[in-house]
Amino acid sequence: MKKTIVSVAALLAIGMGSASAADLGAKVYKKAPPIVAFDPWDIAFGSSITNDYVFRGVTQSNHKPSVTAYFEPRYNVTKDLQLYVGTSASSISFANRAAAELDGYFGIRPTWGIAAFDFGFWYYGYPGGQCYQSQAFCGSNQSFADALTGGLPINGNFAKKDASFYEGYAKVNFTLNDQFAIGFNEYYSPNFLNLGAWGNYASVTGKYTAPSTYFGSTGIGMYISGEYGRQWLGTSDAFYGTGAGTRYAGGIPEPSYNTWNVGVGFTYKVFTLDLRYSDTDLSKGACNAFTSDNTATTTRVSSQSAINPGGFESNWCGATGIVKLSADLTAMSNLK
Repeated sequence: MKKTIVSVAALLAIGMGSASAADLGAKVYKKAPPIVAFDPWDIAFGSSITNDYVFRGVTQSNHKPSVTAYFEPRYNVTKDLQLYVGTSASSISFANRAAAELDGYFGIRPTWGIAAFDFGFWYYGYPGGQCYQSQAFCGSNQSFADALTGGLPINGNFAKKDASFYEGYAKVNFTLNDQFAIGFNEYYSPNFLNLGAWGNYASVTGKYTAPSTYFGSTGIGMYISGEYGRQWLGTSDAFYGTGAGTRYAGGIPEPSYNTWNVGVGFTYKVFTLDLRYSDTDLSKGACNAFTSDNTATTTRVSSQSAINPGGFESNWCGATGIVKLSADLTAMSNLK
């Protein structure tokens, strides 16, 4: 009887000992675990080339190729809080003959669970433009020939010398799992594109990322993504008015519009090839009134309106296919 009791006690002791070892985990440190150094600084940079630089459904490059480069220093306060500042440059083709976009931006990116936030400020600069309207508005920044036509050659559209503006923004992206993510974005400018009109843009985005094993061990990744947004716009200043004695002599109500895009992308190491379809619901006449397209030459009675009295039509806001190849690196991940 005593031997039986001793045997049971021994078995219980062994069982309890095994359970305690399991609770401690597979690796037990006799000394303090090693401390991994935390470097808060990082730099992101990259470049891209595309057949068409499209911004919120509207081409910025007259449906021609464009190149972009950016540089973004980052400071990670903690693993869940990042500060950043950056600059970028892109080639464009604006109605006022500006050929470059030079941007500056800064912000903060907090992360909380599956939610990644981004709050910041973005300045869009467009140097090298010319003024096209009347001498009263343009002063000496207008040739005699342009003064006679009253605006841009060919169609007489108006364009300010400087289209620069700034926006404040708030964004959040929810990573639901390894494959699906959804985002919401909000941008506001008190003077969008220096039109004299406020601008507010809101959109929702979605992205599906294929499993890493989708292409086997090739290292190629794939995603499908899309965005649906709306750009609201206020009333322009008198520069873009429709002329003395007209209903909108003091400025036109800029046409608000919906825009959307959908595409597929392929990634390999630091490279991304993105193939995308983009469109808006702006008519060609409203697009001309909004963009002052210097290439708009077709005129139709059906496109004449109070904000587009000449009836000129622009294809800068219509359906387009976008092919973009980019390379994106970070110093901590790619340059070690």
